[in-house]
Amino acid sequence: MSDTLFIKPSRGKLLEVKTSAHGERALGFWFYLMNDSVLFGILFVNFAVLLNGTAGGPTIADIVSLSRAGIETALLLTSSLAFGLGTISALSSKKNMAIGWLLVTLALGGAFLVLEVLEFRELIEQGAGPTRSGFLSAFFALLGAHGLHVAFGMIGIVLMIVQLSKRGLKESVFSRLYRLGLFWHFLDIVWIGIFSFVYLPGVLK
Repeated sequence: MSDTLFIKPSRGKLLEVKTSAHGERALGFWFYLMNDSVLFGILFVNFAVLLNGTAGGPTIADIVSLSRAGIETALLLTSSLAFGLGTISALSSKKNMAIGWLLVTLALGGAFLVLEVLEFRELIEQGAGPTRSGFLSAFFALLGAHGLHVAFGMIGIVLMIVQLSKRGLKESVFSRLYRLGLFWHFLDIVWIGIFSFVYLPGVLK
């Protein structure tokens, strides 16, 4: 079987993609995502174990806001939709439109991070910082790790925009766009877990 795939964009010339090289890079990235899944699995378990370790301080019901978490969820999910539209635009050989959707993704991801940082700052100002109790330490570790990944993802999007602008729609750029998309959608899945197992039970308590 040939290891070469030909993609015919709606506009532009036929694009030749070496599927073997792309597959090897994608496989390596899947292994990275598996490692990240283990990391977040450990942080979720750590949170569950320390949930009642409040040391007389704030509980989960005292610190979470469903409305804020709902806005954060909407921002992140919409950013994934924008990323998907950017990928479709790139596959359709619409470079400028792809860059536009990536800028939208970047803005939505940035808004998500701002809300998360504001939440952390408010908690710390109220004396509910990560050193207050085991529970708060686990809470900050889980959400902080996710926020850090979102920040790394945003750096990746900035680099992708630069590559699209300077190098155009080449095979190597498509390959990186594919892996960056996997990473960004993975962060959605982790956040859905945080919303379901941290915020929602906290509000319902």
